[in-house]
Amino acid sequence: MANEQFVSRYRKYGEEQPYWKAGIFKIRLPFIHYAWSIPEMVQAVFMCATCLGAIPVLTEVLGVSYEVALSMVIINGFFYNLHVLLGDPVVPGWITPAIPLITAFLEDGYAIGPERTQALIAMQLILGVIFLVFGITGIGGKMVHLVPNSVKAGVLMGGGLSAIIGEISATGRYWTYPISITVGVLIAYFCLFSPIWAKMRRQNKVIDVIGKFGMLPAIIIGIVLGPLVGELAIPDVQWWPLFKIPEFGNIWNQFSPFAIGWPSATTWLAAIPTAIVVYIIAFGDFVTSEELIASADEIRQDEKIDFNANRSNVISGIRNVAMAICCPYTQTCGPLWAAVTAAVSQRYKEGPKAMESIYSGAGTFRWSTFVCVALIPISSLLQPVLPVALSLTLIVQGFICTQLAMNMCRTDIERGICGVMGAVLAIQGAAWGLAVGLILFFLLFEGKKKEQSQQAAVSASSENNRD
Repeated sequence: MANEQFVSRYRKYGEEQPYWKAGIFKIRLPFIHYAWSIPEMVQAVFMCATCLGAIPVLTEVLGVSYEVALSMVIINGFFYNLHVLLGDPVVPGWITPAIPLITAFLEDGYAIGPERTQALIAMQLILGVIFLVFGITGIGGKMVHLVPNSVKAGVLMGGGLSAIIGEISATGRYWTYPISITVGVLIAYFCLFSPIWAKMRRQNKVIDVIGKFGMLPAIIIGIVLGPLVGELAIPDVQWWPLFKIPEFGNIWNQFSPFAIGWPSATTWLAAIPTAIVVYIIAFGDFVTSEELIASADEIRQDEKIDFNANRSNVISGIRNVAMAICCPYTQTCGPLWAAVTAAVSQRYKEGPKAMESIYSGAGTFRWSTFVCVALIPISSLLQPVLPVALSLTLIVQGFICTQLAMNMCRTDIERGICGVMGAVLAIQGAAWGLAVGLILFFLLFEGKKKEQSQQAAVSASSENNRD
């Protein structure tokens, strides 16, 4: 049971997982500060297909070769590890809903080549500075608690709706791989969220073993089913060379502002609105992270989990600034991969025998994906399934975000604001959604407070008259 008096070989019951203190950071290394988790390692072998899903976007938008794009994915994979390494108990990822906005910003205003790359550099550097300023000053952590509950729920709802709408729209991936995605999503939902599956796991050891791997069964089904129904090509596995050594020289010459030149003043100014909107979208990830960790921390009394939104802001800022300078990334560097963090959290809730520490799951997964994306046999095996894996991740993320959004709402007014704001955000963008949510909050909640105070005054007056 999750609440049994379990004592870890690393910590005492009810305490934090050990760490090396470094200011705001809490340094944790695998094997030294937390145990390695085999289920998350196995899951990472196939889930790294989503990380590799950045390759088609990078080649199309930035015009780079497959080899250079793969090198960029490997470098980004290394920076993923900073979160658990520095004390953040989540699996980080992209700022996924922002990818269409970033792509439109680049393609609509800048020619492919150095000009477009400089625009991406400017946008990602500004984004990184916003993360750093909000984290260092403490604004980021305060925002998570000061933003009205209905508005936070609306951000989550909008992110969830955006993820699903993007996949099933006329230009979405669903219509290219309908069978693979449909079957994969149903399996992923069943394995992650179904109480029937949870009951089956308790009754059957084989099913319990399968259930430990989260979304992995859905990815495997996609690899097998896709070629059978003619939606995906049969993988052409390459066994040598074993590892892909990133092409640092090519990346530096094509992407570093020190090699191609810094953006112009006009480009810097043009990138500011997009960077702000991207941060607004990323803000939803901090809300989601806090909700996921809080729900896990409530069940697992044997470990105290410290999620610090300021620290998460700083780490995300470091990643974005570093990537912008060495190899700007169209997916940007976000604080959360919601689908995998939810999968890790679900298994963590099963108790210390399933996962000793939340850092075991999150840390093992991210170190493993970093290694896996660099393994040529794995990247070549997964290359055909990359679009399906990315789509499954987004649709699962949509389920999680909408579920959390509705759970956060306590009143009918909050639910109404959440729904309207989420729809506007998904259709018109983050800036519109946030504006609508705040206007509705002040209009409805402030009005309600005034009405309540007026009613109280009338009631008090009546009492006085009776006296």
